Amino acid sequence: MMLSLATVAPAGARRFSGITLGRTLRSGRCFLTCSPKHPLIPIRHEERFSGSPFKHYRCFSASAPDRNQRTPSVSYVVVGAGSAGCVLANRLTEDAHESVLLLEAGPKDMWLGSLRLSWKIHMPAALTYNLCDDKYNWYYHTLPQAHMNNRALYWPRGRVWGGSSSLNAMVYIRGHAEDYNRWHREGAAGWDYQHCLPYFRKAQCHELGENRYRGGRGPLHVSRGKTNHPLHKAFIEAGRQAGYPFTDDMNGYQQEGLGWMDMTIYKGKRWSTASAYLRPVLSRPNLKTEVRCVATRILFDGGRAVGVEYTQNGQKKKVFAEKEVILSGGAINSPQLLMLSGVGNADDLKELGIPVVQHLPGVGSNLQDHLELYVQQQCTQPITLYKAQKPFHMVKIGLEWLSVFTGYGATAHLESGGFIRSRPNVTHPDIQFHFLPSQVIDHGRIASKIEAYQVHVGPMRSTSIGWMKLKSPNPLDHPVLQPNYLSTDIDVWEFRQCVKLSREIFAQKAFDPFRGPEVQPGPQVQSDAEIDAFVRQKADSAYHPSCTCKMGSPSDPMAVVGADTRVLGLDRLRVVDASIMPSIVSGNLNAPTIMIAEKAADIIRGRPPLVDPGVPVYQPPTLETQR
Repeated sequence: MMLSLATVAPAGARRFSGITLGRTLRSGRCFLTCSPKHPLIPIRHEERFSGSPFKHYRCFSASAPDRNQRTPSVSYVVVGAGSAGCVLANRLTEDAHESVLLLEAGPKDMWLGSLRLSWKIHMPAALTYNLCDDKYNWYYHTLPQAHMNNRALYWPRGRVWGGSSSLNAMVYIRGHAEDYNRWHREGAAGWDYQHCLPYFRKAQCHELGENRYRGGRGPLHVSRGKTNHPLHKAFIEAGRQAGYPFTDDMNGYQQEGLGWMDMTIYKGKRWSTASAYLRPVLSRPNLKTEVRCVATRILFDGGRAVGVEYTQNGQKKKVFAEKEVILSGGAINSPQLLMLSGVGNADDLKELGIPVVQHLPGVGSNLQDHLELYVQQQCTQPITLYKAQKPFHMVKIGLEWLSVFTGYGATAHLESGGFIRSRPNVTHPDIQFHFLPSQVIDHGRIASKIEAYQVHVGPMRSTSIGWMKLKSPNPLDHPVLQPNYLSTDIDVWEFRQCVKLSREIFAQKAFDPFRGPEVQPGPQVQSDAEIDAFVRQKADSAYHPSCTCKMGSPSDPMAVVGADTRVLGLDRLRVVDASIMPSIVSGNLNAPTIMIAEKAADIIRGRPPLVDPGVPVYQPPTLETQR
């Protein structure tokens, strides 16, 4: 066998018998490689030297057709610089002897290194701009939904540093403790609340300080709203008048009730995972990032993941992982890449001519999302955000934000909300509210028409389960998305309740000074049949797709990853993002996704899990009544 040293030599180094000698041994890494009959060669790590971890390359056999190609190698290849990928890039490179390559399909989140020049991302009030085009957005659509008047629903997903945390409404909600205890029962051993809460705390730096539930030293800054808007106050007071409790921290001891919401906003700017985790560590010599590169397949050596193939600037490239390949593309892109690489339902893959590497029918199955709708009321006083959306006022708001990062541009305005139970004998809240002192039409893509306020409302644990599949073997083709919305009777009933309970809150005395005619559904919508028809026509995605690479026990035929986040039946391959949730949580998904990545980073690094046993969690005084 031919022996070669797979290291790039600096200028002036001597070459001898295919081996590069000289300064390389002082500045790079040395590898002993053997040349088999195929072009990919197993590499045995012989010696590690100080210096940059990116100066060695995996080389092909001298007898192989592409023997002159140099292919970079790192400890970990992380696919997707989103809510999970940025966390992993940060935590895994805390170990100076490990190296990470972070691949992102979209661009960086700052143009010319400037927050102000990238205001459409970083100004909290500008969040709807990036919902209107595909510059930072995958811009997905579902199949026409049979139970929603055959409407194809819009699913924005982030394609930029920070992923969807650079596009979302910045609401920081963890879900309920019972969501994580349910995960444990569903086969995700060690992912119960006592094992997840410490990672929520580890990630968080809450402006109100740390306690048993909140973190105070993490990279993710979390704040409360600053506008003190009278309509937010009215919403919270109306909830109390309707018989619901006030909660001073819906991410803490008591989720149930109405109160002030937490937001990932820091000093008037969106605080995405790119801001919190990625950009602060870009100077680490063991972290490298690539943007505008689309992963096309995982490279396997038998049942072992060895690298990733991707395209960038029209060129096909490969990178190899010494330790692991980690998929963090999210609930759509991670299962899509698995299927493109031959991991999924064997029958579906064969139909598309994709060679099967591992039959895992759960890949793309178990698709879950939150639906929501808007109940809107006209406001009799000119205090909503209607005027703020007029050109003159928008310029004023923009100039203040660009100057000092304050004012109406420094918030997403979703500052109050809450969680209630839909009916008696429900153990923890299954309906969520986001209140907004404005009117939203078509995802914010159409300007509001009147002075109005609204509540976003929807069920949290719907029973309709969907799936996603490849449209073709082309990585650039969007996959087929079938969420099967409103396909069960209980889901229809819960939405009916959402409308009735929202109307009841809006009818309370606290809203008397502001209440005008109902805009949506409208006074003509009263009967159950009329409400159901309104829901079918107006409900839309809350942008929370999840659960498509379910974490579970190896005995579960639909599980894709185990509790250690490793893909079942394969070596050196993990999935770490919202796709591995066994079931959807009762709330927004960004905070849980960050927690998943924090916990997975400890698993990958071989660290003992954090645990906080016996954390108190609120229980309703009685389950015999709905409130």
